[in-house]
This record gives sequence, C-alpha cells and structure tokens, in this order.
Amino acid sequence: DIPTVMVFSRWGKVAAAVTATELITRFGVTHLLFTGVAGAVDPRLRIGDIVVGESLVQHDLDARPIFKQFEVPLLRQTRLTTDLRDRETLWQAALHFVQQQFSTVISSEAKEEFALAQPAVYLGEIATGDQFFTSSMAAAGLRARLPNALCVEMEGAAVAQVCAEYGVPMTVFRTISDSANEHAPINFSHFTKNVAARYSHAIVENWLTRFRSSDS
Repeated sequence: DIPTVMVFSRWGKVAAAVTATELITRFGVTHLLFTGVAGAVDPRLRIGDIVVGESLVQHDLDARPIFKQFEVPLLRQTRLTTDLRDRETLWQAALHFVQQQFSTVISSEAKEEFALAQPAVYLGEIATGDQFFTSSMAAAGLRARLPNALCVEMEGAAVAQVCAEYGVPMTVFRTISDSANEHAPINFSHFTKNVAARYSHAIVENWLTRFRSSDS
C-alpha cells in the first residue's frame, strides 16, 4: 500500500497554495496529484473530456514592466511544468478510465443529463486564476492571451508553484465541466458530484496502482 493523504484544497489560488504547503511540510508528501473540474477554453473540448496538465500558467499574474506577463517573480518562469514520470503514469491512468471504466462508472442518467459521449483525453496547458468564467467574451480574451491553454481553473498553477519551490513532483488532471461561458453555472454542483467525483476516484485509483508498480 502507498500511504496517501487526501484533502479538499478549497477554492482559489491562496487556499490551494496553503493546502499544498501543509501537505508538504506537515505530512511530508513526496508526490502531489491534483484533480478537479475546469472550463474548456479550447473549442475542441467537450463536457466530460479530461485534460492532463503538461504545464500551468497563472493567467491573472501581471507584474509588468518589472517582470514579464505571467512570470512568477523570482522563479523566472511563466509556465510551470508537471513531473514527466508522474504525468505519463497519469496519462495511462486516464486512458484506462476512458477505455475500460467510463461506460460503467458513469450512470446512464448522468450521461443523458450532461450529453456525455465517449470522453477524450488531452495533454497540454492549463490556465489558473482567481476567476470563475461565465462569459464567452472573457473566455475569448483568455484565448487571445494564452492561445495554447486548453482549459481554465482556479488552483492548479498555484499548487505547481508551491511544489516547484519545495522540489516536490506534481501532476494534475481536470474534468471539463463547462465551456467557460454563460452556461457554466448550470448544474455545476450536480456535475461535480455525479460525474467529476467519479472520474477522480477511478483515475486516482488507477494512478496509484501504476505508481506502485513503477516503484516496485
């Protein structure tokens, strides 16, 4: 068995950063896996798709002209990359869920309610900021600033920064809950409970199984 600490990060960058710091300093975690929901920014993504983070960027961090836009002061990085080995393990865990578990883990009622087709797994950039997107115009503005971003959420890049500063490998995946537009708040809590939580449970379990095998 792998000793594991599971927590709720709470919402927003500061809360998530505090939680990540506690995991590292109080519990001594050696790897950190972050999961939750996100709004799609790339138009290819559909509700129910999965994004495995390759890099994370704080879309609301702008200390120009002292630092470049999006650059984390002192770290001198605009994008924080996830751990390669843990990311590859997570990619395989997510693919296994999509190919072998999705059809039975998610109820037919949830599939119908949220129009869930067979989900796809994407690898790429995740944008983070203290803003819940409920406007197509705001999402378009984000795409203009960060054309490589696949989705947007409120915690990931802050957790990545903490892990980078403490030297702890970090990886992340997000379930797409909405299209970061005017329809984003509709049935959000219901989706989180009946879809995203089930995704997270299965994929984290898959990741831990593969993680244990690769360490043995």
